[in-house]
Amino acid sequence: MAKPAKYLLVSSTEAHSGKSAIILGITHHLAKQGVKVAYSKPMGTCLKRNFGEVMEKEVNFLKNSLGLSTEQVQSPLLCLDKGTIGKRLQGNDDNDYSQALQQYINRLAGDVVLLEGADTLWEGSLFNLSTGDIADAVDASILLVSRYDSLLFAANLLTAKKILGDRLIGVVINDIPPQHLEEVASLIKPYLEGQNIPVWGMIPQDKLLNSVSVRELATRLDAEVLCRRDRLDLLVESLIIGAMNVNSALEFFRKRENMAVVTGGDRTELQMAALETSTHCLILTGHTPPKPFILSRAEDLEVPVLSVDFDTLTTVEIVDDSFGKVPIHEPIKVKRIQDLMAQYFDFERLTKYLSLESVQLSK
Repeated sequence: MAKPAKYLLVSSTEAHSGKSAIILGITHHLAKQGVKVAYSKPMGTCLKRNFGEVMEKEVNFLKNSLGLSTEQVQSPLLCLDKGTIGKRLQGNDDNDYSQALQQYINRLAGDVVLLEGADTLWEGSLFNLSTGDIADAVDASILLVSRYDSLLFAANLLTAKKILGDRLIGVVINDIPPQHLEEVASLIKPYLEGQNIPVWGMIPQDKLLNSVSVRELATRLDAEVLCRRDRLDLLVESLIIGAMNVNSALEFFRKRENMAVVTGGDRTELQMAALETSTHCLILTGHTPPKPFILSRAEDLEVPVLSVDFDTLTTVEIVDDSFGKVPIHEPIKVKRIQDLMAQYFDFERLTKYLSLESVQLSK
């Protein structure tokens, strides 16, 4: 008789905490151990127009990068767009989504089923699909992922513990700046463990994982690609505003790596200075086309040049808001996640808790 699947719900207290990255790392590790892993995200927030396209891309990437079959991965049961939310608020939708959730989950085949929660603990409450609701419906344990910001963030986890109770089996503290690693290890971890909140991982901040591709920036900026469309997969790790004089700019540019430089289309000397340093993308504002020799030099150096209709301030805001907030679709990022998880995540604790030694391993 087949043993029942183990359900682990990976959730968070805030958006962009790194849930997907942690799920990728766990799935890869368990699959290497011969465990058949299934994945789904029961509920998605679809307020952005292209959510369906993004979600489908994420599901396909997970399937392809980890070699999962169709029966091991499912698209969301429910997408929360304005229309769906409006119907619920107006009383035109009285569906019992907890029952639908059980049927949805039963279609997944795996020894361990990893469920990805929403951005916050309470998101989905209107539909009885909050983190706690989902866990209760399918009898899942909960692993919380929380991005570090200051010592005070421990309060969020204390509140989560009060809400989730014994279903909360552990937390992963993610994106810890290097200068705060010691205080997290010596202060926060012992405190949380003393409050019966096991810390299963402390993942340091990583520039590569927080980077964004030039392709993604071009999409978000609705930019015209003036050259090197073949290099849009370059990753940008930092942002520079080219608004200073050339001498100051050169000194500043040389201190950064893999950067995007935002500057006016008429700032020819700054553009050339950027191209001669570690620039992965030149973003031009102001509706002024660059000089032909700038595009020629960018072609030679394989640096994409984007032209945008936004002003510099808006452009900078859009680019800056992209770092650490885009889906992971690059194999190099997946490899980095696997390496970081192997070093900083307590897989032994996970294996013991899920009793995987008693799970019927896939052949």
